[in-house]
Formats: sequence, C-alpha cells, structure tokens
Amino acid sequence: MNTTKQTTHRLAKSALLTLLAIGSVAYFTGVITAQEQPENRPPRRDGQDRNREGGGGGGERRGGGKGGGGGGGGRHDMPENKTPVSPNPGQTVGLFLNTPKAYNGYTLFAPKHNHTTYLMNNAGQVAHSWTKSQYEPGQTVYLLPNGHMVRACMLRVQGGTGGGEGGRIEEYDWEGNLVWEFDHATRDYQLHHDIKPLPNGNFLALMVERKTREEALAVGFEENMMRDDYLVPDAVVEIQPTRPKGGKIVWEWHVWDHLIQDTDRSKPNYGDPAQHPERIYVNCNGRPMAAFWNHMNSLDYNAKLDQIVLSVRGCNEIWIIDHSTTTQQAAGRTGGKHGKGGDLIYRWGNPAAYKCGTIKDKQLVQQHDALWIPDGYPGAGHMTIFNNGYDRGWSSVEEIVLPMDASGRYTLEPGKAYGPAKPVWHYEAKNRTDFFSAEISGAHRLPNGNTLICGGIVGNLFEVTPAGEMVWQYVNPMVRQGILAQGELPGKDMRGHLWNAVFKVHRYEPNYAGLAGRDLTPKGVIELPASMKGKTGLHLFTEEQRTDRGPAGKGGGKGKGKGGKGGDRGGNNRDDRPSRDDQRQN
Repeated sequence: MNTTKQTTHRLAKSALLTLLAIGSVAYFTGVITAQEQPENRPPRRDGQDRNREGGGGGGERRGGGKGGGGGGGGRHDMPENKTPVSPNPGQTVGLFLNTPKAYNGYTLFAPKHNHTTYLMNNAGQVAHSWTKSQYEPGQTVYLLPNGHMVRACMLRVQGGTGGGEGGRIEEYDWEGNLVWEFDHATRDYQLHHDIKPLPNGNFLALMVERKTREEALAVGFEENMMRDDYLVPDAVVEIQPTRPKGGKIVWEWHVWDHLIQDTDRSKPNYGDPAQHPERIYVNCNGRPMAAFWNHMNSLDYNAKLDQIVLSVRGCNEIWIIDHSTTTQQAAGRTGGKHGKGGDLIYRWGNPAAYKCGTIKDKQLVQQHDALWIPDGYPGAGHMTIFNNGYDRGWSSVEEIVLPMDASGRYTLEPGKAYGPAKPVWHYEAKNRTDFFSAEISGAHRLPNGNTLICGGIVGNLFEVTPAGEMVWQYVNPMVRQGILAQGELPGKDMRGHLWNAVFKVHRYEPNYAGLAGRDLTPKGVIELPASMKGKTGLHLFTEEQRTDRGPAGKGGGKGKGKGGKGGDRGGNNRDDRPSRDDQRQN
C-alpha cells in the first residue's frame, strides 16, 4: 500500500467510528451512574481533565497560561466521537431509519459550518429552507409561532469567548426576507451559544463580558488559578427588538454580581460556599481556569414559573434563576417571587462546585441543552439534559425531577447538596462508548414520550423511545464546503469535530402555529445522489476508504464496528485545515 493510501485509511479510521444506538438502554428510577461503575470507564490519563482546555488556539483552549494552568496544548489522548454506520451498503448520510414509532413532525436544524437552515420532515425530505444568511450559526435556530425563523449568528470579533461565539441575531420571514437584525459583539462583550424566544416577543440571550485580571483579583479570584490576563464571565440579557434593526436590553443578570470566595476575609463576598449554595464559587471547577470559566451553553425559560435554567458547562452544573426580578433586584440578593433577587434558586449536577460533595458526586460532565419538559408532554415539569461526558468517553441523556415543595420552592437541607440523587430516566448506548459526542449536542422530549437527540459533533440526529429503542435516525449531509453525495463522508477538524456537525435541533408538531397554512410540500433530500460520489470536489472520504466497519451487532445492530486509533486530524488538504472559528463550537 502506498503512503497516500495508508494516510487516507488512517485518517478515515481516526475520524469515523461506529454508533450502535439501536442496541441502547434506558433506565428508570435507580439508574446506575458512571461513578458507581468505575470499571466501565476508560482509564483516566494523568492530567486529562486538567489539560483539556490547553492549546488549539483561541479562548478556552489556550495552553500554559499564567498560574501554571493548561499544559499539553489541549491535545490529550481521549476516546473518539462516534459516528453511525448504516446497514444499507454505501449509505453514509441522510435518513437511516424511520419507523411508525417515531413522532411525526418537522425538524429544524442549522448545519454548524454552513449558512442554510433546514426544516425537514420525518422522511428526510426538505419541507422548507432559509438560505440568505451570510453567517454561520452562533449557535441556535428557532421557528416562531408566526412562521418566522430566528437564527443566532457568529460574528468574528477580537476577543470572543473561546467557545460558541455568536454576537448577532437574525429573523427571517417564511419567504426568506430578513425582517430583523441585532448585533451585540465587541472586544468587551458578545452574545454566544443560545437565545430563547419569550411569550412577550422579546428574546433571552447568553452573553459574556470582559473583566481584567485586576477586577478578578479584587473579587477574590486567586492569581494562581487564572490562566489568562482576563476573564469573560457570563450574563443573561433580555432583548426587546426594534425592528427592522437593533434592540433594547430591558432586563439583565450577571454572574459577577453573585460571587463567593473563601480565601480573603477582607473582601465583602467572603464566605463558606457550602453554607451559601445560592452564590457562585469563584473556584467552582477546582482547577486553573480559562478566561471563559463559566462556559454557559444553553438557556431555557419556564413561563409558568418565570424562571430561567442555565447549562453551565464550566462547573458541570445547571442553575435556575428567578426572572420575576427587576434588573436592580437581579443584581442583588432580595426581591422577586423567591425573595432571593438574582441569587441561584436551584442548582444540580456537581455538588463539589459549592463544596457540598466531591468529584465522586458529580453527575454532569460538561453538559448541554438543559430544558424543561413542556406541559402536556410525558414527564411535564421535569428537565432533560444532554450529558456529554467529555472525559469519561461516553454520552447520555438525563431526565430529572426537580425537588419542589407545595409552595413551588426548591427544597434543600442545609449543608447538603440539591437533589435529586439520581435521574428518573437515563439514556445511553448498550455499549456505552458507542454513543459519544464530547461537545455541543442536545436532546428534548417529544409529545409522544420519545426523546429526540442530537449527537452534535458527528451530525447524528436520532429519536429513542422511553425504553431506549431507536425509531428514527438521520445524518446531516451538509458540510462547510457544500453537500455530500451518498457514499461520501465528512472529514474532521483538528479537534475531532466532523464538518457535518450540528449544534442542536428541534422538532415541531404538525399543528404548530408557525406551520399553519404553510407550503410543506417535500422538496427532495439534501444529499446528492451516489452517482455524484467523488465528483463533488469536496475531497472527503468515501465508503470504500472507511476502515472502521465491522460485523453487525446483536439486537438489530445497524453495523456495530470497532474503531481504530487514528492520526492527528482528518485530512491534509486545505479544506481540512480548521480556522479559529472552527474551534468555537462547544
């Protein structure tokens, strides 16, 4: 075998492993957590968790900053993200599975490295698309009740967050006309990751704001725990659109207003984090931190409760805050329906983040997409969370019951961690490591009780029943350079993210108000026919070059295969060289 062919095979093996999600399991009450089965976890490499944020260029992945953090440039040896293999010879993208048990609706998604937004039916056919945006997503899209599509967009500004950059919101009508645009990005602040439409027509959005090293030290951050000369803590803003351009921030909440530290008694925010779980411990992640130390990546709004849930990846937690406050109350500790101002009213996932537990008590691992289950759906009022499992090597989806008393307050025994002790429902692959998306991704409950899951890094969208049976599956065929032909496979960037990545998706009911009276006639599939394989000019892998395929597994296997150890990144051609923006998606 010549050198070129050996290199191609090695890269294909590295980039494209298998997913046997049909052979999956779902647990109800009494789920066994990873911490209780250490023998099922991949061996931990020394420094793996500590070093994952070094190197790689940009923000959170900088190596060896001040205070001794980082190390290793962020390129540690970790399990590969898993991609699906079709039972149909030659199939690599598009619709893999659609059974009668799937919930029939319309799935909205925006390929991570492209400007198009698609609305797709369950047959994998395009029902509608929006193509006029000039920006890659930054990172989410929604369909509004009036049929408009709102899209967070990525702006390229100096500074940024080091993950999930946004900075712009666009709203398009059904015909594709831009009806509103809002930019909010400078060196000192930037929208990122997620937005959320509100019933009053406003939008919630995540934002970072730049703080200097001096400002950080003044509120109790330890110099040896800072890897950069600045921090970009998170904030939440509510934006009132002023169409056709601009908007007014009418409410805001800032992490910076609710900090606690336990090293300097002379500072007003000194205290014991275990006695003040409503406060945000400056050393919540227990190791030298990158500038983007909270790293929030999703938010959701509960109109009945007037509360916001935040997924805080940097602390391996979800937080709930009270939106019934004024901006002034949100900056303090009193006011609002809960009387706590902007302090946290609930948190879950990592008791060590407020010194009420140890690393063994951690249940979330760099999670995404914490969502309330809507009224009328199975599990209504519960919360679903995509649990990425970054350094444990496998992903899962959790459903938790929020511990509320009759008055609607979250219950907590003083000095103890917030419950629940375990999820009420849990999804993972039968062979845990067959389902793994280390970053981005999401999941949400459907009206029939199924759960729609987005394995974001590998562009794998699938639906499972409460028992864990896969009943629908689709692989995104859109990459930055264009559309894949059937039989072609996406390459990957230097972090292992495939070029067909999708941040998260949402499926809308057929009777959703935004679809009423709309033309949803199928307009064909996205992927190009197999006859175009090798003719697209994308210079990507083809099915014949795939070396990770194995025999079909038991239980309807869909081609379970064993992946090999690969090279450094997915290709030597120019199209496979990631820009700084390719590293801003987690």
